[in-house]
Amino acid sequence: MQQRVLGTGGPKVSAIGLGCMGMSGAYGAADHDESVATIRAALDAGINLLNTGDFYGMGHNESLVREAIQGRRDQAFIAVKFGALRSPDGGWGGFDGRPAAMRNFLTYTLQRLGTDHVDLYQPARIDPTVPVEDTIGAIADMVRAGHVRHIGLSEASAATVRRAQKVHPIAALEIEYSLIDRDVETEVLPTLRELGIGLVAYGVLSRGLLGGDLKPGQNFAPGDFRGHGPRFMPENLAQNHKMVEALASFAAERGVSAAQVAIAWALSRGKDVIPLIGTKRRSRLAEAIAASELTLGSDDLATLETIVRPDQVAGTRYAAPQMALLNG
Repeated sequence: MQQRVLGTGGPKVSAIGLGCMGMSGAYGAADHDESVATIRAALDAGINLLNTGDFYGMGHNESLVREAIQGRRDQAFIAVKFGALRSPDGGWGGFDGRPAAMRNFLTYTLQRLGTDHVDLYQPARIDPTVPVEDTIGAIADMVRAGHVRHIGLSEASAATVRRAQKVHPIAALEIEYSLIDRDVETEVLPTLRELGIGLVAYGVLSRGLLGGDLKPGQNFAPGDFRGHGPRFMPENLAQNHKMVEALASFAAERGVSAAQVAIAWALSRGKDVIPLIGTKRRSRLAEAIAASELTLGSDDLATLETIVRPDQVAGTRYAAPQMALLNG
């Protein structure tokens, strides 16, 4: 597995990372043993970037990662998002970026992961009630104490990234970036490159949409949040599927899958872009690993961007309340 650097002079990580969220119920039920085997297969393949969140499955995901990396902690670069508030019924209660809350979140994370440090620690969203300088400053204290190695951000605006960078060097911004979602190219990505900050791209397959497996009339399993996602509503999914069919035809002509083409496109965005591949199965992981060896020429890339056009996508990334929390 090739490696890339998070930002200028930052830590080296694998060119693709493994997003573990789906292993804790976000896309319906997951098989525990298969999830553990998938994380271990990623490590075996040289994928060291494991992306989790303390609110994924209300702590379940971190405990799962702990089990999977037992005896192999030194092979894993663990990125943890924090701050999302949950309720016993699985509901969401906003985000908390207060320094005292961050220290509390981190304490429980270290316990669940069974480690003395997190490699990359980042607020999942920007808390509008807390100056980002306070949140980042508090994490910087944890860096000095040895509990955190690097600081990141997630779904932050270019202006917020600049403010955070003045407090402590930011290694990476995690944000959605795919053939369907390219808004980051306007202001965010140029700012990251100016400041020497890496971009960790999630949603590279737009939650499976670009993989081609979702069909019009799709029934989503209980607990699969796509069942309430705007892009997956029946009329929108039917319209989006037409674009995905064209993508699949493009891929088939080259002997690869639509998912592999979408991953290869993300990898082509620059050496400072690290795509996250969210999966809970080894078969999908193997597909992503093969995509890391796929090279698309300039003509292929140009054609792809005419086949899949953001302005023709039906439905937003999230419902309105969640969209309001982006670009903080």
